[in-house]
Amino acid sequence: MCGIFGVYNLPGDAHAFRQRALLLSKKLRHRGPDWSGCTIAGNHILCHERLAIVGVDSGAQPLTNDDDSIILSVNGEIYNHKALRKLCPPGTHFKTQSDCEVILHLYKEMGADVVKHLDGMFSWILLDTKKNRILAARDPIGITTLYQGWSSKQPGTIYFASELKALNEECDRIVAFPPGHIFDSETGETTRYFQPTWWDGEKIPTQPVDYKSIREALEKAVRKRLMSEVPYGVLLSGGLDSSLIASIAARETQKIIAGQEPLNRDGDDVDESAVASWPRLHSFSIGLVGAPDLASARIAAEYLNTVHHEYTFTIQEGLDAIADVVYHLETYDVTTIRASTPMYLLSRKIRAMGVKMVLSGEGADEIFGGYLYFHSAPSADELHTETVSRVKNLHYADCLRANKSTMAWGVEARVPFLDKAFLEVAMNVDPKLKMSVKSESRMEKYILRKAFDTSDDPSAKPYLPDSILWRQKEQFSDGVGYSWIDSLKDTALLKVSDEAFAKAAERWPRDTPQTKEAYWYREVFEQWFPQEACTESVVRWIPRGDWGCPADPSGRAQKVHDSAYEKAPSA
Repeated sequence: MCGIFGVYNLPGDAHAFRQRALLLSKKLRHRGPDWSGCTIAGNHILCHERLAIVGVDSGAQPLTNDDDSIILSVNGEIYNHKALRKLCPPGTHFKTQSDCEVILHLYKEMGADVVKHLDGMFSWILLDTKKNRILAARDPIGITTLYQGWSSKQPGTIYFASELKALNEECDRIVAFPPGHIFDSETGETTRYFQPTWWDGEKIPTQPVDYKSIREALEKAVRKRLMSEVPYGVLLSGGLDSSLIASIAARETQKIIAGQEPLNRDGDDVDESAVASWPRLHSFSIGLVGAPDLASARIAAEYLNTVHHEYTFTIQEGLDAIADVVYHLETYDVTTIRASTPMYLLSRKIRAMGVKMVLSGEGADEIFGGYLYFHSAPSADELHTETVSRVKNLHYADCLRANKSTMAWGVEARVPFLDKAFLEVAMNVDPKLKMSVKSESRMEKYILRKAFDTSDDPSAKPYLPDSILWRQKEQFSDGVGYSWIDSLKDTALLKVSDEAFAKAAERWPRDTPQTKEAYWYREVFEQWFPQEACTESVVRWIPRGDWGCPADPSGRAQKVHDSAYEKAPSA
C-alpha cells in the first residue's frame, strides 16, 4: 500500500503549485517511505508515496502508458492482476511488474468499468489527458483510505488524498470517499459500482449454512493475499479471527514449501513469490504484561509453529502515544482510538524487523454478529440488518484502524475476511444461524467456528486448539489488558475538568462528546485538525442503545462477557 495525492483542474500554472503539492504529498510519506513520484499534465497533478511490495524493482508511480496520455496513481493491491493481464489485447506493453499497471491498459478497453473487474484493496486516481478526464475509485468495503476535497476559493478544482492531513490546509469541504464507488469527471458524479447480492439489509437471506463453502472461501481469500515480494507475517491476538487467518496462512505456506500444492490452483492465478523468500510464518502480538491476548496468542503460535514475536507495552507508553494515534487515525472515535493505540505500537516493532505486510482478522465480527452486543439482538432479522450496516461502515471503524495504525509505520495490513467472494457466501446465510443461543450452546460466531471444527473427522489435523477455536469474543482494546481502557478513563478524568465537560455541547454542538474520555480525544483531534471541514469524515462507533446495550463500546460493558464490569468484585 502507498499514499496518493492528486489535484484535478488547478487554476493557473500547475507547475507553480508543484512544490506545494510535493509538500502535501510528503505528509503521506509514512505510508510510502520507499520512493516518491510526481507527474504534471496540463493543470492536473498526481503524486505518489510508494511502499514497495509487488514489482519492487520496477513499480514506481505514477504509472503511465506508452504515450503518457494515461496517468495512474494507486494505493493498494490487485490480487487478480495476472488473470486481468490475459484480458488485455495481444501485444500490450507492460512497463513494470506492478500488479496495478493492468488498470491502465484495461481502462483503454473498458473505460470506467475496469473497476468492476478488480479483486483487491485499492484507492486510485486515473487521469486521461486526451479526454481531460479523471477517475477516482475506492475498493468495495473501504479497506484502503481515500478522501475527496474542495475549496470554495477554487471552484471546479477537486482534491484527492489517502489521508485527511494532506487536504485540511487546502480544502474547506472534505469527505471520506465512499467505498465501492467511482468518481468520473465527465459526469461529475460518484456512482456505486459494487453491487453484491447482500447489500440491501432489509432483504433477509434464507440460505442454510454450508460449512464447507465458508471454509473454502476463507482459505482462498487468505491464499490470494499471500501475494508479496517482501517479508510478511500475521497479527495474532489469540482470538478466533486472527488465529484462523494465521492457521490458514501457516497451512498454505507449509504446502508450498513441501511441494504439495501450489497457491495457483483451481484457476486462482495467485502470485506466490513471497513464500520462497519467507518460508516460515512469523506472528506478532502485543499487550500489557499478563494480558489475556498474549497468553492465548502464545498457545496459538506454538500450535501453528510460527516464529512468534511477543511485545509488551506499559500504560504510560500507551498514554504517550495517544496524540500521535489521533494524528495518524484522523478520528476522535473512542473505540477506534482505544484499539488503535496497541496496534500502532505493534506496527512500529513489526516494521523495525523489516516486515512490510501482515494479514489481519478484521471484519469477522461484523459479518457474523461476533460483538457481544449482538447477544441483545431482538430478532434474527434485526441482527442481519445490523451486520449489513456494520460491514458497510467498516471504513469508518476497523478498516480505518487496520489501515492507518499499520501504515503510520509503512506496514500494509490485508484482511481476508473482507474478500468479495467470502462476503457473498457469509452474508447470505440465514441470520437465525448467526444468533447466539445460550440454551443451545451456540456462542457468537458459531458458524465460523464450526466451519473450522474438525472434531467429527479424527484423521484431520485441527486448524486450532479448542481453547482458541471456542474462546469468547474479546475486543482488541480489552484483550491487550483490561487495565488499558480503565487507565484511559482515569486519565480523562484528570485531563478534563467538570467545568469544561459541562460546556462540551457549547464547544462542539455537532457530535458532542458524551464522556470525558471522548472529550479528551476530541480536544486532541482539534489540535491536529482545527478546520471545521475535518469533522465531516468522522463517524463514531456506537452500540445499539435501543437494544438495551450500554453506551460504553467496550466488550466488558456487555453483561454476557465473562469479566463484565458488573461482575467485577467491588473494591
